Amino acid sequence: MKIEGNDYFQIGEVATMLGVTTRTIRYYEEIGLMTHPKRLDGGIRVYDKDDIKRLKFILKLKELGISLKEMQELADIYKVHQTPDNIMPKLVEILDAHISKIDAKIAKLASLRNDILEYKAKVIEVTKLKFGG
Repeated sequence: MKIEGNDYFQIGEVATMLGVTTRTIRYYEEIGLMTHPKRLDGGIRVYDKDDIKRLKFILKLKELGISLKEMQELADIYKVHQTPDNIMPKLVEILDAHISKIDAKIAKLASLRNDILEYKAKVIEVTKLKFGG
């Protein structure tokens, strides 16, 4: 729908467009990750392209494993400075921390894989000795 020449979408349309529930969008508003949207008569929420872009950003961060607490830190920085450029250093710091956690998990999984391979080899060896295979 157009309001004063700008395109707006109702919450259900945005939810469908981005593959989330309307409850998720409302929750992000409640906890301050998104600003409260414009409302029409009757309280109908409508979102503009910037709102949708912000929601896409939140969903991407979620996909990358960024916690809601970390997202709120970024939102707080944005509220103070009102420019996305100022959140970038903190975002890079958060992403670096997640990369380190992932690297540690990969190392643990690689070690577990080796343990499993060694155990499998022992099981095969015992089976061959026991059953002459």
